[in-house]
Amino acid sequence: MFDLDNYLPYLINRVGVRMSESFSARLAEFGISLGMWRVLAALNHNSDQRLSDLARLTSIEVSTLSRLVGTMQRKKLVSRARSGQDARAIRVELTREGADLTRRLVPIAQAIERTALKAISTKDAALLRRRLKGMYDNFNRP
Repeated sequence: MFDLDNYLPYLINRVGVRMSESFSARLAEFGISLGMWRVLAALNHNSDQRLSDLARLTSIEVSTLSRLVGTMQRKKLVSRARSGQDARAIRVELTREGADLTRRLVPIAQAIERTALKAISTKDAALLRRRLKGMYDNFNRP
């Protein structure tokens, strides 16, 4: 018998949705979306990214990401320019305003994570992270 309450994709989705809803409500106070946060966080971690690499890091489809980056550029959170090495490639980087906003949002993101991990030990949380990364990698292997 199929048990939805123990079906891993269902469980992961429920947690992801709850975390996204909580964080999105806080992000709205700053006038940005969850997708914008993902871009800010990715650029904060790895600055000056090609649009295609940023799409991979954020799991946002390139055409959607391009529009999102355009909105973020108008908000002065990121800048984008043609790559000097490949004129077809677009490079994106945080502006000073984007970096400042990211620094303000990181503690909020960490608080959401702490809420999700409240009853989980540090050791189990580390194991969960490794397992989730491994599960993601399974979909990128032939």
